Amino acid sequence: MTAISNAKILIIATDGFEQSELEFPRDQLSVKGAEVHVATLDGQPIKGWEGKDWGREAEANAKISEVNSHDYDALVIPGGQINPDLLRVEPAVINLVKDFHNEGKVIAAVCHGPWVLVEAGILSGRQVTSYHSIKTDVINAGGDWVDQEVACDKGIVTSRKPDDLKAFVAKIVEEIEEGQHDRRAA
Repeated sequence: MTAISNAKILIIATDGFEQSELEFPRDQLSVKGAEVHVATLDGQPIKGWEGKDWGREAEANAKISEVNSHDYDALVIPGGQINPDLLRVEPAVINLVKDFHNEGKVIAAVCHGPWVLVEAGILSGRQVTSYHSIKTDVINAGGDWVDQEVACDKGIVTSRKPDDLKAFVAKIVEEIEEGQHDRRAA
C-alpha cells in the first residue's frame, strides 16, 4: 500500500498527446503529493494537440528507453490520436508497459491510450473503456469494452475522453493506494 503523497508516477508520451490528458493527470497527481515524471521517446520536450491545432509543450524528465518500472508505482498513458499511435510501435514502450503489468503496478490509459495496452497484449478478459473509435480494437484484443467514464480491472484503469479526467485521476489514486495487483504475466 502506497499513499499518494509517497507515490512516484510515470507518464509516457510523445508529440501529439491530447493536451488535457497529459496536463490534468500530471498536475492533479502532483497537487495530491505524488512525484510525477514525464518520459518521452528521446527525452526531449514534446508538443501537445489541443482542439484542431498544436498546443503547448510538456517538459520531459527522462527518455522512455532509460526508465525502469521498478522506480515507479504507476504508469499513465495520455491519448489523442497521434500520441498512442506513435508509442505503440516502439519496442521500449511495449516492454515498459509489460514490465508494469507483470509487476502488478497500476497502469492507466485514457482516450486512444488503450491502443498501447492492446499492442502490449494485456487487455484480454478485462473490462476496459476507451474513446469510442477504438472500441473494436479493444474488443479484438479480448477486452470487455464498456461505455462509462472509468473502468478498472485489477489495477488497469481506463477512461474515454477529457470529460472523464476527474474520475480517471480519482481512480488512479484509489488504485495506487490499494497496492499491487495480482495479474497473469503478459
